[in-house]
Formats: sequence, structure tokens, C-alpha cells
Amino acid sequence: MNAFIDKHAAKITGTLSCFDRVLIKGYLPICSAEGMMAFLSRQGILLKELKSFAPQQAKQLKAHAESLARRLGRPYRYLPNGGIRKEDLVGEILRTDPVEEGLICVLAAVEGCRSFRIAYREGCPRLRSARRKCLCLYFYYLDRAFGLMHVRIQTWLPLDIQVCLNGHDWLARKMDRHGLAYRRVDNAFHWLADLSRAQRFADRFTDLNWPRILHAFARRVCPLLKDLLASMEYYWVVDQAEYATDVLFKDRASLKGLYEKLLLHATLCFSAEDVLTFLGRKLHGNFAGEVLNDCKKRLPGARIKHRMKSNWIKMYDKHGLVLRIETVINHPYEFKVRRMGRRKGQEVMGWYPMTKGVGRFYRYAEVAAAANRRYLEALAAVDDPAQAVGKLTKLCEPATYGGRKRRGLHPLRKDDRELFRAVLRGEHAVGGFCNRDIAKHLLPGRSSDPAERRRQSARITRRIQLLRAHGLVAKIPRSRRYRLTSLGLTLMTASIYLQEMTMPELIRQLAA
Repeated sequence: MNAFIDKHAAKITGTLSCFDRVLIKGYLPICSAEGMMAFLSRQGILLKELKSFAPQQAKQLKAHAESLARRLGRPYRYLPNGGIRKEDLVGEILRTDPVEEGLICVLAAVEGCRSFRIAYREGCPRLRSARRKCLCLYFYYLDRAFGLMHVRIQTWLPLDIQVCLNGHDWLARKMDRHGLAYRRVDNAFHWLADLSRAQRFADRFTDLNWPRILHAFARRVCPLLKDLLASMEYYWVVDQAEYATDVLFKDRASLKGLYEKLLLHATLCFSAEDVLTFLGRKLHGNFAGEVLNDCKKRLPGARIKHRMKSNWIKMYDKHGLVLRIETVINHPYEFKVRRMGRRKGQEVMGWYPMTKGVGRFYRYAEVAAAANRRYLEALAAVDDPAQAVGKLTKLCEPATYGGRKRRGLHPLRKDDRELFRAVLRGEHAVGGFCNRDIAKHLLPGRSSDPAERRRQSARITRRIQLLRAHGLVAKIPRSRRYRLTSLGLTLMTASIYLQEMTMPELIRQLAA
């Protein structure tokens, strides 16, 4: 990320990384069929009585919501169809009937939910999980700490809860309490009086006592936690987390021209290997899933999304003032966290798939921040090709390496261009590359004869030495691997850009 910031330092006022939209879900011990059957047994309720027991609890939840809205003088509205956007309706209510803090409104809608059914075909009747529809209640709040948020609870057992928060709202209220000045448009800060202090505040989001905070939200909307379910607490998981890195530009003119180049580069140049690298993964034969690039125009601009299975990374601009790189984690099991796990029958500390529990919030931030940083580092290669012409000219001149004179590199030569492409591949961005990594792209049909393979390996070594002579790559200490230098990233990318984008456009203009 520093390479991108350093390159465009004259246009940028700073960066800010924090959580954006966060979706947390809560599950009671009765969320499984076995847990629900054990609960009914303790209550002395037969399975056949569940059909009358469950509607009674649903009526109690609905009556509580109506009573709460009536007592606070806030609207309770039933939405008869799914065509109404709830956020728009809440915004309209706030404009016509504003509130400074507390409940905004309660919205009710019939939606799909996770519940149970009684299975009779397996001997003794048992409960089985099933998808159903029930009345779901949305409690929208202007919370003192979290700003605009909502809590959704399904009225049918097992009473799953969803809490939706926004990290930018939380950060804004945190800065308000500490007297830190800022300017904000929508959910983006385009100016901050003290960026380093704001970043320290944003980093504390993961350190909050999330189980206590979320349980307090649950008790607001579920009266059953005070009597029937008094012995239970929700288990909270992060269902979706958006983590954004915002690059703050001085004005719209500074970002506009650059963003068009960034969008074009990300659309045309980032491959599947690049996307996996950004998200901390490597492409291998056992990888099963889709990796897609999706670019869409939207008012007032455009955004690009790179998706790996259920996780993705996005780039878009916010009101022409902020360049936002955002990693969205829906399926954390694709990533690793250091924790206790079982290996060969023993509990040992190691790197295991990341789980959804809110206790792993800190790891969500680490993974997403690293992905955003890699993405911005890759975008550091984007520049005006005209600025690299002088350096490209010098690249064509001979250079010296190891006391020997080496030929110049010619960006228009096919073999040099293929070498540039092989070295620039995103799979090398994290761990660098070795002779074998380059050979599999330049010599895909490698010989099985050992002597011929040694000659091919020596040929690749000479080409890597050629890149080292011109300062385009450097050796990683105490290893047989190499990494790109900032000069190499700039010149090789500019070379390919000139060959494939600028020159064809000039030829078309001359022909016209």
C-alpha cells in the first residue's frame, strides 16, 4: 500500500481502514433439532404440541414489538410485499418524524426462516430442520454508540436473530465523543483532522465486548429471554464483514483521471491468480470454486468486484473524493487463524480454518486489511505511460551484472514481453518466484530428458540475471527466490501497457 501512497502522495491526504457493514447472527442452543427436542422435553411439551406452542411464542414477540413502538411513540408497520426497500422507508420516517436517539420504527414482514418439521416415517417421531416462512420483526435504532442499525428476529422457533451495524457510523460517534473533527459524505470520511488518531479509534472496533453488547440488543427485542429462555444465551457469529481501506484525495479532479486508469487496469490485467493472491490464497490443483471479475457501471461511477467463491474484494469511488478498496468475507473458512485444533488425536496450537465466532473479529480485520494492502500495491503499477518513456529508453541499453555486460531489454520483442508477463503474475506477489515458477510459463512443454532440463533451467537463470542487471528484480536473502523491485513493477507494466493499449489506440487514430 505504501508504494501506491508514495506514488500519488501529492494528490492524497491520507488513508483510513475500518469495518463498514457488519452482519452478525445469533443462535440459541435450541437452533438444532436435537437441542429443540431436549428443550421441549424439559418443558414437558410433547412434539405434537409444538404446533400450538410455537404460535403462542410468536404472538408474544409480536405483541412486545407493538407495545414497545406504541409506548415510545414510534411507528409499527407491516410490509405486505418484498418490493419495499426497508432502508428507504426508514430514511423517510426519519425525515418526517426524526429522533435523536433510540427506536426509529419497527417493521414487520413475512420472510423465509429456519425452523423445524416433525418427521413420522422413521419410527419414533422426531424433529428435523426445515425452511419455512414466518413473521420477522425489524427493530431500527439510532444507537448511542453504533448509530443507525437494526435488529431482526424471526418470531418462529428457534428465534434466530440478526444484528446489522456499520463501522463508519460507530467511528463517527466515537470521534464525536472525543472532539475529533471530520467531514463525511454518506458512509465515507473525505477529511479528518487527525488521521492517525482516527485510525487508532477504528482499530478498537474489534476489541469491544461483543457478546455483552449483542446480548443486550437481544434482550431488547426478545422478552422470552427473561422467562421461558432465561437459562439460555445466544451464540454470536459474524455472517458477513466488510472491511474498507479508504484513500482520501484532496479533490475530485485528483481522483477522476486516475480512477479511470485504475478501473481499466483492474479489469484487463488482474487474473484469477492475482485475485487469489490478494485474498492470501494460492492457485493449486485441488482448488474447487469460481474466481470471477465483475465490472459494473453505476451512478455516478463504476465499481469492479473480484470474487473468490463467496468472498470478494471490490474497488469503487465514493462521491469522487475517496478511493475505496473493500474486502467482504462471507465464508471465513477459506482463511486460516492460529488457534487450538486437533491433529492426530491431540489438541495442538496451529493454523486452522478461521471460524465465524465473534471472538475471531480481530482476524477478520487482519485478513481483510492484508488483502486491501496487496490490492493497492498491485495498483501502484498504474501510471501515465508517458512518465516511464525515459526509463524505458534506458532499459534498452546494455547493463552490467557480475562483471559481465548484458544486453538491453526490448519491450516490443515477443520473448522479452513474455518474460515480463511471467514475472508480473500475481501468484508471485506474496512469496516471490524461483526458476521453476518462471519456466512453467515460458517453457510449458519442458523436456523429460535430465540433460535438456538442465539446459532449459540454465536458460531461465540467464534471463533472470538479465532482469537483475537492469534492476527489475532482486534476490530474496538466504533463499533461491526473487522479488519484483518497484522499478521493475513500474517499467514492465508500462511496457505491456504501451504495447497493448497505447500503441493500438495511436495506430487507430492515425488510420482514421
